[in-house]
Amino acid sequence: MLDTTPEANAISEALRTVFPRGVVEGLERLTGGASRSTWRCSVDRAPYVVQRQRGDTNERDMHVEASVLEAAAAAGVPVPRVVGCVTDADGTTSLVTRYVDGETIARRILRDDRYATARSALTRQLGEAIARVHSIDPVDVPGLEHADALGTTRDRLDELGQPHPTFELAFRWLDANRPPGSDRLAVVHGDYRLGNVIVDERGVAAVLDWELVHLGDPVEDLGWLCSPAWRFGSPLPVAGVGHRGELLDAYAAVSGVEVDPDVLLWWEVFAIVRWGVICIGQADAHRSGAARSHELAAIGRRVCETEHDLFLTLEGRW
Repeated sequence: MLDTTPEANAISEALRTVFPRGVVEGLERLTGGASRSTWRCSVDRAPYVVQRQRGDTNERDMHVEASVLEAAAAAGVPVPRVVGCVTDADGTTSLVTRYVDGETIARRILRDDRYATARSALTRQLGEAIARVHSIDPVDVPGLEHADALGTTRDRLDELGQPHPTFELAFRWLDANRPPGSDRLAVVHGDYRLGNVIVDERGVAAVLDWELVHLGDPVEDLGWLCSPAWRFGSPLPVAGVGHRGELLDAYAAVSGVEVDPDVLLWWEVFAIVRWGVICIGQADAHRSGAARSHELAAIGRRVCETEHDLFLTLEGRW
């Protein structure tokens, strides 16, 4: 059945702007999020994806994200090709990219026989891809801001006003063991993990979900990739598919930078704390009525998992 909702009509109008003579078919909504929705369609029988951002959101202008995607492609990062970014009169932006075939569901990537060959290559490919992201010259992507990752997370926990002694212990450890300031200011993806990459039978087909891209210490991305939350039950520390040494070797081979394992550990601990604070915030959004959602409530129950992960990691058992 043809979708005739106002949003579908707006997506169609954006597509007519990008493809003035194209024939648009099969417009279908894939997901809905707090700040954007994702749609798939074909134009002249070629597949495309459209992400649409609400005009009243506080999220950064999607034109910045489009420029990052273009810079990433130029740096050799596998990403969906940008074909248009259109802002409506009401301030709502739609980003149009080519569709990339493959899988994003982590449990399938980690378990299905179809991806056995891909799993053997993923650790290396993930290290190489993020090294290329970090090679992007920040001058080429104006509009990105520097983020103090630790300070922002500390402030967010204080805003939520919930006592979590485990996180306080972790913040003390992070403060006491913070690595010397890095002179590397890089483009940081911000959410680099399984679930945010498309994987096909050969490995990484595209890096997705650049909403949190910012300027910062590049090891932040490596620590997030190694966080227990994104291993999805696997004992292997890198995205559930590999070992840290292989990741760091692949990263160094492309970037020329050798990451100290102790610095990686610091960012892994930070990643666990960050995810725990995010989980608290998701549950708070549900309880407060800001965004009533069973999914957000369920994510809130994962706070205790992050506390357990912190104890194991600080004891050296991860």
